[in-house]
Amino acid sequence: MRLPAAPRSLPFALLLTAALALPGCKRLSDVPAALPAASAVQDASATTQLRTEADGLLALHRQIVVLMDGEAALPPTQRREVQALGQQLFHELLQRQQRLADAALKPESLEATAALLTRIESEPGWFDADRLAFKEVLGQLATGLKNAQTLDAIKLARRAQDDLDTLAEVEKAYELELKDVFGGFAKRGIELKRERWADYVAKLRALHTREAVLKQHGAQLPAAQDMLPEPPASAASGAMRGVAAKEREVFGDKLPPKTVLLTFDDGPHARYTDEILEILKRYQAPAVFFELGQNLGKVDAAGQVQPGKGSDVAKRVLAAGHQLANHSFTHGLMSKFELVKVKEEAANTEALLDAAGRSGDALFRFPYGARNDGALTTIEALKLRSMMWNVDSLDWSDPIPKSIAARVMAELDKQQRGIVLFHDIHARTVQALPLVLDQLAAEGWRFASWKGGQFVVSNERAAAPPPAAGELYRESHALVIGINQYAAWPKLSHAVRDAQAVRESLVTRFGFKADNVTLLTDADATRANILKALNERFGDAKRVKRDDRVFVFFAGHGSTRKLPSGREVGYIVPVDAGLNDLQADAIAMPQLQEVAEAITAKHALFVIDACYSGLGLTRGGSAAADSNFALTNARRIGRQMMTAGGADQQVADDGPGGHSVFTWTLLQALNGKADLNGDGLITATELAAYVAPAVSAIAHQTPAFGSLPGSEGGEFIFELPTAQEPGLSGAVAQLDDKASRFAAKLDEASSAGRQPSGAASGVQVTIKGLDGKDQALAATTARVDPGARVAAQRANDRGLQLYRERRYDDAEAAFKEALQLQPKFALAANNLGFVLYRRGKFADAAVWFEKAVEMDGSRALAWLNLGDARLQAGDEGKATAAYKTFLELAPRHARAAEVQGWIASPSEGTRPRAL
Repeated sequence: MRLPAAPRSLPFALLLTAALALPGCKRLSDVPAALPAASAVQDASATTQLRTEADGLLALHRQIVVLMDGEAALPPTQRREVQALGQQLFHELLQRQQRLADAALKPESLEATAALLTRIESEPGWFDADRLAFKEVLGQLATGLKNAQTLDAIKLARRAQDDLDTLAEVEKAYELELKDVFGGFAKRGIELKRERWADYVAKLRALHTREAVLKQHGAQLPAAQDMLPEPPASAASGAMRGVAAKEREVFGDKLPPKTVLLTFDDGPHARYTDEILEILKRYQAPAVFFELGQNLGKVDAAGQVQPGKGSDVAKRVLAAGHQLANHSFTHGLMSKFELVKVKEEAANTEALLDAAGRSGDALFRFPYGARNDGALTTIEALKLRSMMWNVDSLDWSDPIPKSIAARVMAELDKQQRGIVLFHDIHARTVQALPLVLDQLAAEGWRFASWKGGQFVVSNERAAAPPPAAGELYRESHALVIGINQYAAWPKLSHAVRDAQAVRESLVTRFGFKADNVTLLTDADATRANILKALNERFGDAKRVKRDDRVFVFFAGHGSTRKLPSGREVGYIVPVDAGLNDLQADAIAMPQLQEVAEAITAKHALFVIDACYSGLGLTRGGSAAADSNFALTNARRIGRQMMTAGGADQQVADDGPGGHSVFTWTLLQALNGKADLNGDGLITATELAAYVAPAVSAIAHQTPAFGSLPGSEGGEFIFELPTAQEPGLSGAVAQLDDKASRFAAKLDEASSAGRQPSGAASGVQVTIKGLDGKDQALAATTARVDPGARVAAQRANDRGLQLYRERRYDDAEAAFKEALQLQPKFALAANNLGFVLYRRGKFADAAVWFEKAVEMDGSRALAWLNLGDARLQAGDEGKATAAYKTFLELAPRHARAAEVQGWIASPSEGTRPRAL
């Protein structure tokens, strides 16, 4: 069982979120501008241009929202009319966004661009959700301005990125209002509601109505008969090579049941098309890409083809095994074109497709699906055949990927077959597509392609993809349990915090999706709820696939029951368990073993922060690592467990940071300390090799580790993140002295417990097996060379952890190692400077901060640290210059007011604080 610690008051952190609460789509008058005015005089012409473009863009965005709201409930004819106009307005919106971005990126427009950002952030007449209209513009500004490499442009790029981050939270808030997540498609037919979005729409309806929008843009609407889903009534053209009149066009209703053909319109896109190709490759799904000629290149008056950058993307589509098709040149309303214009649009795009290497069937899709007999006959004369669709994702109008996916699957459920229309020009399509493909695989759909004038259906049903190149797992799933408030058993102090910290590490550090991690604490951690989560969530073959991993963590009481035969059975104790009937109230180890064997995932790891014995089912350890460990390990089933101690022991529940000693050590190990060979991977064996000897030496408990029945030598793996962490500054928290000493003691104890093995570059650790007997655990320590860049990042990460533990000599050495590997590593230069600063070596620190800003002038923290170091070294002039640059880059930083006060009135009273 766990040993309760004495209660103590605990501090709590107040989390400030950049996301807006959106209670009723409040206005943005309370959002401050991110920068002071760049100068007293602005370029009036550029400012006026950006203001006009932004107003026009927003007005169009609002009209589209009002037009499309509730379109699904309209009569079929009106619905087709609304969708056709909506698509036209959306294409106009894309053009407006590009014009606005191009104008704002001009070097001479920086002051006007700052004014534009101020409007996006705080225009009194705009609603919160209005800012979604500017997402694409902000993305281009964040990238384009940063590449300009001038200080004024860099600070505007940072500001645009901050606005983008806030917009992501706004979108997330709307997404959370969906009634059901995509994984629950067994409950189809429910109404998807976004009440707060409805508040926004209600406000827009005071400005626009659908009727007014239709009237204003009526001239753009195709004739009703030109949008009918059926082909126009006409005899087949001779150019159709004998195809009967009723077969002039290709429709999804001719597909076999539970078969889908994926199509993508309006590309190619410089970024999103390639991302979609990668997704399709993972799922082995074929698709048809209907391309716009203007995105492929140009055709001059003499008919000479001039391929553009889009042509290279189209070639990659072909190389990936997909089909290229014609979607006109300009995406115009071809049912209103003169026939000579129809022919020109189609023929020029055909020439560009041929230049890209297209061969095989020549397909055509009319923009908006608007065509008449004349237009259809014209494209048929060019040996083209029209392909329509019967499932519209509406990805151009819906900003929420899960909603797009839900719409597609609901329509496929209804029709049981379909040609699905997506667009490969939207980020949200990239996000929605895997959701659709996962569900198609789960429900056994087949993919179709179009060859030789007919559908070709795959013999294999759609399947969940294996991990992508460089990925160890397709998906990661976890159940995390922590119980303090037992009803009958002694209450604990830190088990809930242990569980919360483990969940946080899984999500933020190791890439587990939040939706895939179930957290049960206190009253929710009943026997019924735990078993339900284990059996229903992990036993669902539609959710958990062969190439997935499953992690289970339990922090609470454990107990042991001795049977009349003398054999012991271990139990984990749910919150509602009584004291006298473990067999009925608790969860026995054999039950966990059954769950482990039933899990489809290739690797599962159970970590139990409780003490008991009675497993008695351990198998041999994992297979020895080889030169291609990741590949061979992927083929082996792994079922492993680590426990905190044995039957007659108690878990020390009073470790550093309000954690048990075992869980705190586990978290330290997962921060990178258990990566014994530096390959960026922590195996379950490495985890045990670090944790077990360290905990055994410090606490009166002996962790155990081993494999469960069904294991075939596979290893559960944690892959350490490679993303750069924030640079060191005074805001980076450090462990207190007690915790720092404890961390050092853990490292010493863990290292002392690892003895050289007979194998070269290996160590051996003697720990308890799951049967209570000693076992020799072998782990390799042969250093792996990941390349200079990755090695430098890992050295920097190691230095950060050592700094937090106040081990400054070791941290300094780690940062110097990072800089030896990557001499232009600005983050490591800043961090080395800060360690020197922390040790009172201000002049030396300033040298490294200077190097950091020379390498990367956009690092606001390095400028702040430079100002602090210069000030402590007695050079107020250079300190002031560094502080001013810091304020330009980060005007809303927590220390901005303090620094501004000292610059305005230098004195001992206003002097920025030193560490």
